[in-house]
Amino acid sequence: MSSKILIIEDEVAIADLEKDYLELSGFEVYVENDGVSGLNRAMEEDFDLYILDLMLPGIDGFDICKKIRAEKNTPILMVSAKKDDIDKIRGLGLGADDYITKPFSPSELVARVKAHLARYDRLISTNAPENDVIEIRGLKIDKTARRVWVNGEEKQFTTKEFDLLTFLASNPNHVYSKDELFREIWDMESIGDIATVTVHIKKIREKVELNTAKPQYIETIWGVGYRFKV
Repeated sequence: MSSKILIIEDEVAIADLEKDYLELSGFEVYVENDGVSGLNRAMEEDFDLYILDLMLPGIDGFDICKKIRAEKNTPILMVSAKKDDIDKIRGLGLGADDYITKPFSPSELVARVKAHLARYDRLISTNAPENDVIEIRGLKIDKTARRVWVNGEEKQFTTKEFDLLTFLASNPNHVYSKDELFREIWDMESIGDIATVTVHIKKIREKVELNTAKPQYIETIWGVGYRFKV
C-alpha cells in the first residue's frame, strides 16, 4: 500500500512538479493550493507525510505546522524560498521534521520524503511494544497511539483533552481539584485559569458520555473537583 502525501503549496507549477516526481516514486499524492483548504484537509484526513510551503494565502505554514503537530505525529517537511536561519529554527521548533529551501532538485525532495517515511515507519513498526490501552465500560483509550473510542466509534480529541481524560482514567476514583488538574496537565500554576479545566471537562463529556447530565465516567464532586468512576 503506497504512502499518502499531502502537498500544501500555492505555486501551482511547483506543486505539480513535486506531485509528478513523488507519484513516479510510487506515492499517492494530493495537493491543496491555499492555507485554509490545506489545513482543513490535513486535519480531516489521514496522511503519511505533509509537504508544507511556508508562505501561503489564508494561513501561513507556521500556523499550519503548529496545528498539525498539536494533533498528529506525522512527518512534516517544510519548504520555503526564505533562507534565513531564524525561519528554519522557528519551523523546526514548531514541530517540522525537516526544512528544505527553494530552489531544490525534485530528486532531493523525493530522497528526503523516503528518509522521513522510513524513519517514521521504524518508530511505529509492529516490533514496537504493545500499546498501552485503558478499557472501561465501552470507553477505550490507546495511550500509545493517542486515540479514543466510545462503543467502537473513534472520537477526535485535542492534545489537552486527551491528556486530561487519560490522566483521570489512569487514576480512577481519585478526586482532583481544578487547580491540581491544571498543574498536572498544563504544567503551571492556575493563576485564575481553572475555568480552562471546566471547559475541557465539558468538551470531553460531550464526546464520551451518553448523557452529559448524568456522566458515567467523569463525575463532578461539588466544591472539590472531579474524579473518574470505575
